[in-house]
Amino acid sequence: MTSHNNLIIRTDGGARGNPGPAAIGVVIETCAGQVVKKFGRYIGKATNNQAEYQALLAALQEVQKLKAEMVTCYLDSELVVKQLNREYRVKDQALAVLFIKIWNLSQGFKKISFHHVLREHNKAADALVNEALDKQELEV
Repeated sequence: MTSHNNLIIRTDGGARGNPGPAAIGVVIETCAGQVVKKFGRYIGKATNNQAEYQALLAALQEVQKLKAEMVTCYLDSELVVKQLNREYRVKDQALAVLFIKIWNLSQGFKKISFHHVLREHNKAADALVNEALDKQELEV
């Protein structure tokens, strides 16, 4: 497995209904834009915010396996970004559990940053969410 020192992750999570059937989408790339790994996964019933957190958690677990030291995270959830950047408090108990997991995981990187991007700049991760949800609906 190749080690990538500096990686970019783009994540998205979504639920059809809030809460409802939910999925995550993750794109991991090098700073040069080369995709290292991408995946979408159905996660069961969740809220949009829970799905956003679970997508980021899954992405961070993957980049940890890739031995990344510096990680730049792009999400289209302004709430999650502001909570991780300590601008907003996490009041929801279910989100607080996910926040703590991400916070603890993030301590293992030399540098990590969280940035909000508009949905149109997060199309690849968003498409993976929808593919996973569409596939799950076909299987039900």
